[in-house]
Amino acid sequence: MARQLTTYERLALISKWKSPPGPSEERRLKRAEGMVRAAIDQHAAFHDVNIHVEAKGSYPNNTNVRGDSDVDIKVQLNECFYYDGQVPILAGPDYTGSWTKDVLRREVYAALDASFGNVESGHNIAFYVPEVPGSRPSTDVVPCFKYVLYDGAAPGGKYEGSVVFGRDGKKIVNWPELQFANGRAKNTATHQRYKFVVRVLKNVENDLTAEGVIEALPSYFSECLIYNVPNPVFLNGDLDDAVRASLAEVYRQLDSATERQLMQEPNEIKMLFGSERKWSEQDALDLILHGWRYLNYGG
Repeated sequence: MARQLTTYERLALISKWKSPPGPSEERRLKRAEGMVRAAIDQHAAFHDVNIHVEAKGSYPNNTNVRGDSDVDIKVQLNECFYYDGQVPILAGPDYTGSWTKDVLRREVYAALDASFGNVESGHNIAFYVPEVPGSRPSTDVVPCFKYVLYDGAAPGGKYEGSVVFGRDGKKIVNWPELQFANGRAKNTATHQRYKFVVRVLKNVENDLTAEGVIEALPSYFSECLIYNVPNPVFLNGDLDDAVRASLAEVYRQLDSATERQLMQEPNEIKMLFGSERKWSEQDALDLILHGWRYLNYGG
C-alpha cells in the first residue's frame, strides 16, 4: 500500500505538477519530431508521396509530465485511405496501388534505420528509437494510414483519423485530431484546469507504479478518465479542490454501471471500456482509490 502524503507534501507536489515539463524538455521533444521528419523526407521511397509526420499523444496535447516524456510520432500515408473497416480506396474505386500495410511498415523502418540505426522493430505497433542522453528522448514511431468514418452528424459528413496495423494483423483506429480539438476546448472551458488535473493524475499513477502499488498503465488512460469529468466540477475552489472533486466524480461514474458504460475517450468516438482495451474497469478503480489515499484526501 502506498504511503500517504501530508497536506503540505500534497500541496507542494500539486504546485510542482501544475505545469508541463520546462523549455529544455520541450526542445528535446521538438528535436525528436524534427529528426523523424527529416528521416522520412530523406528516404527515396517517400519522395513525391503524400505522407505526413507529426507528434501525437500527450506531447502535442500538453499533458506530458516530467519523467514520462517519451514522444509518440505518427508517420501517416495519405495516398489512400481506409474507411469503415473496408479496403483502402482512392477517389471512389478500390485502391490498387503499391502502398500496402507491409510496404509502409518496411519503408518506415528503412528510413529510420538509415538515419538512426539501432531501431527496434520487434514491437507490435511502433518502431522504437532509443534515447540519446542530452539530445532526444526515446521515441515511438507509428506507421499508419488515413482513416475516414462517414457520419451525417459530423462536420462535412465525416471524421478523419488514422489506422495502424500491428504485426499481429490487428488494426487500431485512433483519432488524434479530435482528441486535440476536444481537449483544447475543454481546457479553455475549465480555465486550464482540465489538463492540470490530467497531469496530476499521471504523476500519481507514476508514483503508485514506482512503489509497486498498481501495475503501470498507459498515460493516456489518465487523460481519458479526467475527460469524463463535467466542466463545472473543475471550477469550484482552488486547484487542490479541483483535483479532489475530479477524482470523486470519476469514482462516482465508475461506481455506476449505467454511467460507466457511457464514459468516452477524449475523441468522443470510442467508449472508454470494452474489449481489446489496454485497461479495465478494475484498473480505473485501483488508480482512483489508491490515488485518493496517496493524496490523503480522507473519507
